[in-house]
Amino acid sequence: MTQTTQPHPLLDQLREAVQGGMPVAIADLGRLVRIPSVSWDGFEPENVVKSAEAAKELLEGLGVFESVQVSRAPIDNERQGQPAVLATRKAKNGRPTILLYAHHDVQPPGNEDDWESSPFEPTVRGDRLYGRGAADDKAGVMAHVAAIRAFVETVGPDFDLGLVAFFEGEEEFGSRSFANFIVQHREQLAADVIVVADSDNWDVETPALTVGLRGNVTFKLKISTLEHASHSGMFGGAAPDAMLAAVKLLATLHADDGSVAVAGLTNREAETPAYSEDKLREEAALLEGVTSVGHGPVLSRMWDQPAITITGIDAPTVVNASNTLVPSVTVKVSARIAPGQSAASAFEAIEAHLRAHAPFGAHLEITDVDRGNPFLVDTSGWAVAEAKDAMHEAWGVEPLETGIGGSIPFISDLVEVFPQAQILITGVEDPDSRAHSPNESLHLGVFQRAILTEAVLLAKLESRGRIDS
Repeated sequence: MTQTTQPHPLLDQLREAVQGGMPVAIADLGRLVRIPSVSWDGFEPENVVKSAEAAKELLEGLGVFESVQVSRAPIDNERQGQPAVLATRKAKNGRPTILLYAHHDVQPPGNEDDWESSPFEPTVRGDRLYGRGAADDKAGVMAHVAAIRAFVETVGPDFDLGLVAFFEGEEEFGSRSFANFIVQHREQLAADVIVVADSDNWDVETPALTVGLRGNVTFKLKISTLEHASHSGMFGGAAPDAMLAAVKLLATLHADDGSVAVAGLTNREAETPAYSEDKLREEAALLEGVTSVGHGPVLSRMWDQPAITITGIDAPTVVNASNTLVPSVTVKVSARIAPGQSAASAFEAIEAHLRAHAPFGAHLEITDVDRGNPFLVDTSGWAVAEAKDAMHEAWGVEPLETGIGGSIPFISDLVEVFPQAQILITGVEDPDSRAHSPNESLHLGVFQRAILTEAVLLAKLESRGRIDS
């Protein structure tokens, strides 16, 4: 049992405030979802600006922050990052400060024909709200906003807890200015506890505190074999085309069972909860007859082993195909790195493997490299105990400590700049949220319980100051 104390005395009042605020929270979330704030190159950057302004307006409307601003930090000497929102309120009387993080940018919608409703028109079907960003991570933004609303409605605006809200604008594009942003705003962002609301829960009835994250390495790989396209009938069978070279090269990244076959990528040995092949089949939507890949316990494969995925390819489309040997093919490589290995060493291993296995002397060009380190949460601090108690009180069941197959690479940057801060990785997603995919959605029951969890946590930290003083 994580519940080591009596429920917080304000639990019932907080629960009532959260429930009463749900219609407004859902409406506000819908307004955010309608803004197509894709932070990737090639999409309208003004929409990310609009999203930042909308988030700023929500924070200003709470009436508790001393400062609310939209700010940017440089990526490098030539480029500025996307706009982030930063709100601050100083702690008083020795109370702790809590930093609430989420991101207001979203993934591209993909093929709109794959959506059952428009990706940027929030739509409720059953107990779920559908739309791009409805779960990842505009729901994280609204969980913070709604939790503060309920907290303030319950305790009043004259509280002593320090509050910082930091809503990033380019998490889905690699958080490229993040490290510079937190140095630029080091004093404003300093906190005792940092809540990162960008993860998921075990299921719609069971909360989870994420304690392990894989890192990531992404890059573009261009494979070239010819100076120009040539007639496939005349030269095929003698001259190697780039597609052939790409297929052969990419196939070397995996063993026959689908596990990663790159020397130098490491695994982490750790116990994982029970998770069946049938549950994987259901939650990952495997087609009939398709088998899983890799070896070992399923969750070990997703949390503690590396993975490599080809997430995109630039090559002639089928409709534009001609009888030619393709001179170059470009692919996007996305690798997940097991906790315990640095992203830098993982990239070195992958690059060495690719260059050693390039067939037919194919020329390789690697560009747009992004790296993010894995992270393991220190679960020994008091903040983890408080958070798990808050989850238990809000959900009515014990939370699980889980890993996650995805990556939140900026957390290692936070730890480097704020080494004394305790990190809590929470979220509003569940296995059916389909983040990054068509028909992304938010379970409204999970949303409500996540808001209540955070409202209870805020109340606990406010009370903690009195207890410790």
